[in-house]
Amino acid sequence: MLSTDTKITIIRSNRKTLALQLKNGEIVVRAPLKMKDREIYKFISLKKDWIEKHLAEFNERKKELDTIQPFSEEEIKALYKKAKEIIPERVKHYAPKVGVTYNRITIRCQKSRWGSCSSKGNLNFNCLLVLFPIEIIDSVVVHELCHRKHMNHSQQFYKEIEKVFPEYKKWHTQLNKTGSVYLNKIPK
Repeated sequence: MLSTDTKITIIRSNRKTLALQLKNGEIVVRAPLKMKDREIYKFISLKKDWIEKHLAEFNERKKELDTIQPFSEEEIKALYKKAKEIIPERVKHYAPKVGVTYNRITIRCQKSRWGSCSSKGNLNFNCLLVLFPIEIIDSVVVHELCHRKHMNHSQQFYKEIEKVFPEYKKWHTQLNKTGSVYLNKIPK
């Protein structure tokens, strides 16, 4: 059985199906508005093996991440400088391919995001992106530029990405697998 100290968060919304996710060692269940708690907990029980496997992986990963030394101030400054040289050029390259315009590009050192796009067309990117292969940088750039067409994560949004960057899923998955190591090196 699952550990009794594993936190479970249930988020109800206008959806038709149940979805399960592990976030920072916690179980997050997205459920339809009127679904009974007993049905939700039955679903969690059916997914027990999957949950335990992924919680074990999370705990192993957490042990690794806790041993990582933070970036120095000099290292972060160097990452900013490099990101300001590389990322705007990648945006300039991909914007016409996506068929969009953009306003300001900002480079930040963020603990939780690789990029974002505002409704005004301002693009923000994490300076840590320059630690990855150019394909990962491009996947984030194309992702944010496609938000200029779709300010959501719908199927149409991902289809737009795939048109311009067919290997998006491969590189996005790699970023998700390895990115937390670098995010954890940002000083608190």
